Amino acid sequence: MTKILCVEDNEDNLFALHKRLSLAGFEVKVATNGTEGVDWAKTLRPHLIVMDLRLPGFDGWEATRRLKSQPETKHIPIIVVTADTSEKSREKSFAAGCDDYELKPVDFEKLFKKIHSLLSRGPKA
Repeated sequence: MTKILCVEDNEDNLFALHKRLSLAGFEVKVATNGTEGVDWAKTLRPHLIVMDLRLPGFDGWEATRRLKSQPETKHIPIIVVTADTSEKSREKSFAAGCDDYELKPVDFEKLFKKIHSLLSRGPKA
């Protein structure tokens, strides 16, 4: 089963992500701050990470940078899911190493397409 790690601190958003991803057939694990997200990613080795940006501990940008700089997690695709609509946030996310970017409120059909597209590419070297 495909494992997805959701790193999100808002309970309502986390509930919605967990429920919709689980119903779509994914095994979902959660982290509620960036530090926990980095630690869980090393332990769980998920197939993909859904990352919020505004998080306690490491923010989503720092968590993404750390994950993409470590050999054991650099291949894991990261989709940023955020309410931040600024171009600066988007650019900063891709500079940190994210693989895709989705705005809140989440359009789950779009998110699922992005997830399947990233997973079909296979791991990056």
